[in-house]
This record gives sequence, C-alpha cells and structure tokens, in this order.
Amino acid sequence: MKRKLSSTVFTLKTAKQMIQRIENAWNSKDFTKVYNFFASNSEWYNGPKFICGGPSVQTFLKSKGEKELERKLKLEYWAHTDHSIAVRFEYEYHTIDGQWHRAYGNETWEFSDDGLIEKLFVRIVVTPICKSKRELC
Repeated sequence: MKRKLSSTVFTLKTAKQMIQRIENAWNSKDFTKVYNFFASNSEWYNGPKFICGGPSVQTFLKSKGEKELERKLKLEYWAHTDHSIAVRFEYEYHTIDGQWHRAYGNETWEFSDDGLIEKLFVRIVVTPICKSKRELC
C-alpha cells in the first residue's frame, strides 16, 4: 500500500530531506522501498526508455536490481520548485561478469498532490570503470 511521503510544497529543507530518503531507499537495495515513492500512474523517461504505470515501474526496478550488483548511489541537490525536485546523481555497480560501471546524470521529479512522484525525467551516462577507480565504496 502506498503511503503519503511528503507535502507537495517543498522548501529547501524538505526538498533535501526527500532527496536523502530517496537515496536511502535506493541504497537499501530493497526496491519495494524505492517503488513506494512513486504514484501508481507514474511516468518515467529514463534515457531512451519510457516507463508508464506501476507494473512497468516494478519490472524496471526488479531488472535494475538483478543487473546492477553492489549498487551505491549518491544524490546531490540541484534545484526545486513547490512541486518538483532536480538532482545530480552518480552511482556505481558491477554486472554479473564483474565489470564495474559508473553512471552519472540528472533527474527531475514532479510530485502529485498526495506527495508521490508522478513524473521522472532522467539523463544518464554510463561508463565502464576499473574496480580500483571506484569512488563510492
């Protein structure tokens, strides 16, 4: 069951608190926690992919969890309005074959009246790295 996560009017303080809660959810590696931040009718534009609705979001998150092992994310405040938040992000993970990757980019989250993310826009670049070059251990 979805729960209300915040009011829809953000201040600098509440925007940063929301960012930290979302980062914590991703780093828990429990994608149910991540999913709870999204409205059931949420729409994602994730690079070349469009993801619409709860089941598609759940499938996408499950796939990320299976492919991006030992994932570590860092979110950084960029900007906000009353009903949206923009962040810069970077994360590192390895694939099943042991190849490490660093992903970085930006996201914009638009929130519904009940405080859940309705729209997510992502621009991302993913680069293979050597394990010794990891920064987010």
